[in-house]
Amino acid sequence: MEHSPRRWRQSVAPLLLSLSAALVLTGCQGAGSTTNAPASSSASSGTARNVVVIGDSMSTGFGTSAGIAWPNLIAAAPRDDSMPLKILNTAQNGSGYLNVGITGSTFAWQVEQAVSPDADLVVFFGSVNDLHHDPTELAAAIAGIYASAKERAPSATLLVIGPPAYSTLPEAHYLAVRDAVKQAAQAAGAIHVDPIAQGWFVEDVDRLVGPDGLHPSVAGQHYLREKIEPLILETLRQHSDVAGR
Repeated sequence: MEHSPRRWRQSVAPLLLSLSAALVLTGCQGAGSTTNAPASSSASSGTARNVVVIGDSMSTGFGTSAGIAWPNLIAAAPRDDSMPLKILNTAQNGSGYLNVGITGSTFAWQVEQAVSPDADLVVFFGSVNDLHHDPTELAAAIAGIYASAKERAPSATLLVIGPPAYSTLPEAHYLAVRDAVKQAAQAAGAIHVDPIAQGWFVEDVDRLVGPDGLHPSVAGQHYLREKIEPLILETLRQHSDVAGR
């Protein structure tokens, strides 16, 4: 990845654990807690679809506020009332598939805590916190986590969104994590989305990334909402068609 002011700093690894204690204490509050994940405010009489979000500080609102986190933006004001969503945002700051976050969590822990048989969709987003883990170990961990999610929610679809990069020329370890996530997702029969290939953020990094050069700004969280909400709705519709719901 290119080094430039306010860009994703490659020397910061993992993403969150290198931040100051003061930021950590602030960032641990809010959307990273499953108790604060709001349900959809949709007025539709249709059956709500249960969506579990597994992620890191990209999904907790770190650097802004819990209410601004993209899962909570979707839950608070869904754009499509024809499909009510009940979103459980279990993302934790610093977490990854292998990386242990601020609260001692990994994506495996989040799956264990939040994924249940009534889940219709499990969304995985991330994680750049895994950049410095061995790719072979990472691939095995990712495969195990997807298997655990499917075991806990046999009827659910997995939507896997790989880590983003704030450059058109991401460094090799970004691509290694992306590839490990992609291969495991395909093997698990999950729907995979590649933000690096799709160029998420790169057209307007200064506006979409906060002052720390790492986390989405308020505009960045709204940007993620615009990217991810249609993916959630389309995946659920496809799942409903297959299941005959």
